[in-house]
Amino acid sequence: MTQRSAYRLGSTSYVHRAGLVENAMRLADVVRDIELVLFDGPDGAGNIPDAATVADLARIGRAHDLTYTVHLPHDLGAPSHPSIDMARRIIETCAPLQAWAYVFHIETADAGSPAWTARAIDAVRAVAALVPDPRQLTLENLESYHPDLLRPIFAAAPVARALDIGHLWKAGLDPRPYLAEWLPHARVAHLHGCQGRDHRPLSVMPPQVIDDVLRRLQGWDGVLTLEVFEDDFFASHAAWAASVARLSGEAIA
Repeated sequence: MTQRSAYRLGSTSYVHRAGLVENAMRLADVVRDIELVLFDGPDGAGNIPDAATVADLARIGRAHDLTYTVHLPHDLGAPSHPSIDMARRIIETCAPLQAWAYVFHIETADAGSPAWTARAIDAVRAVAALVPDPRQLTLENLESYHPDLLRPIFAAAPVARALDIGHLWKAGLDPRPYLAEWLPHARVAHLHGCQGRDHRPLSVMPPQVIDDVLRRLQGWDGVLTLEVFEDDFFASHAAWAASVARLSGEAIA
């Protein structure tokens, strides 16, 4: 890499043991995007932002050229599923953020069956109609089913992709063909280490493996989220920075 990467480096909203706004304030000069990892517990516990929180996040974003990706809390089911209503609520509330992307999963039950594919297409179309540009909606691959099962959904619905490289590693898949196939259609990529489980610090991965991924991201202009939490972010950021330095030396040589 002979120049600054075109992509926006991002973190999750759970690096510091604090809420969404404080994390945004403390990370605004470290990263260029923050993934708002939202959850909605069955007992009413959760962190779905209200209008005041969104206004604070938007103010911080404007002041620091910081963008947001919003991770929806529930896997999408059929159009009548409660996950669709929750997606609508979040998208409406977060509209002032002008989010870089809304990231979501498809439910895993019965994955790959014709009925699953049909439900997924209907659900994705329903949520895509809620955003100004359907490419703001980014469907993420999971390790629990093969990413190729998502191809009919992408063919039927005009949404973008969220390529989770850590999930590919956990599934035992080589990320290189997916980087080639998905990146032209991806607004977001997630990077995290895998050692027994995923969402481990990136530093657990061999340096050459990290280098191989970042080399293939050269010129891509999406958001690369180091999708780890608390102190694992700083270990991951150091591993990322070391790889960028090695690749810069490689380009100069």
